[in-house]
Amino acid sequence: MQQLNFATIFYLLTATALWAGNAIAGRVLVGSISPITLSAVRWGLAALLLLPLGWRVFKPESALWQNKKRFLLLGLFGVGSYNVLLYLALQTSTAINVTLIGASMPIWMLFIGAVFYQVKPSILQMIGAVVSLLGVGIVLTRGDLAALLSMQMVIGDLLIMLATILWAFYSWMLSRPGASTERQWPWAEFLMAQVTIGLLWTGFFDGFEIAAGHAFIDLNWWTASLIVFVAVGPSLIAYRCWGLGVNGAGPTVAAFFANFIPLFTALLSAAMLGEPPQLFHGLAFALIVAGNAISSKTAK
Repeated sequence: MQQLNFATIFYLLTATALWAGNAIAGRVLVGSISPITLSAVRWGLAALLLLPLGWRVFKPESALWQNKKRFLLLGLFGVGSYNVLLYLALQTSTAINVTLIGASMPIWMLFIGAVFYQVKPSILQMIGAVVSLLGVGIVLTRGDLAALLSMQMVIGDLLIMLATILWAFYSWMLSRPGASTERQWPWAEFLMAQVTIGLLWTGFFDGFEIAAGHAFIDLNWWTASLIVFVAVGPSLIAYRCWGLGVNGAGPTVAAFFANFIPLFTALLSAAMLGEPPQLFHGLAFALIVAGNAISSKTAK
């Protein structure tokens, strides 16, 4: 039976703190490296670091080959599309906005669980989803809900919304391995499979950026250190922790911890980017947390 214990809380908080750092690093790197190239370099470095521990997953007798369709989707949703969309979103949206919109994840968890996994939401969960959506709407309209009908959203806001939906699919897939024996694999091999396949997807997307002439990288000690950080912390450590957290608490409860990402991001943004949170950010955060707290009363 899935339950929320100290170890699970630690795993989920560690993942969210590192992903907040990823949003800050991605924002800092705007102008120093193109977004899809950043994702490709990040995951390429992560794959190299993981290879000594996880290379056995590619042996001919590995169970990976019997589950290749599943891992093509896991790699696309969890590593490929999500991270590409995140870095693209940070080109036009702020780190705080990106993470607050990402905090709508529990809503998509409930929706996807109901539609694709026959896990029906309760009345409280649906009420909580509406309250949380109001908070996301405040972010999208920059605090002016009266302008909802005529608003012109920043493209980055829409991209991170799409990324969040894909991540919700990824989390549900983690919690429903089906016939796959991946939970019995060594953790490095399981992560190696996702990272490598996700890197292939990222390389495919990066090909379009290169062909369009938009790929660039300006390396110095500062940008290199940030790239190393996102390759180790938000990639290897955070993905490992998130997988453990989802397995321990279930995808819906784990998603509530996404609300800590905008909190950590707001603190880091004020300290490092000179982007202090505005009043509407605080109101949005309060609504998102309240909505998810209501939903969590019956979450399993």
